[in-house]
Amino acid sequence: MEQPIADLETGDTATITRLGGGRGCQRRLRTMGIREGKHVRVVTKHPFVGPLVVEVDGRKTTIGRGMSQRIFVTTS
Repeated sequence: MEQPIADLETGDTATITRLGGGRGCQRRLRTMGIREGKHVRVVTKHPFVGPLVVEVDGRKTTIGRGMSQRIFVTTS
């Protein structure tokens, strides 16, 4: 089942299925290494509407909550 990465809990792993948003948002995510088909792990979810720290290819990246709503994943 496809869902935004923001819905996952700390420690969950998933596979990125698609990127939403406009071309600028998609380009920014791809430059951070966040692409379709990549495996991603949620390292930390900051409380309330804080950012997420995710790990892709062994590299940790902080993503704002709004942008994380545009990254769709399926859980393993």
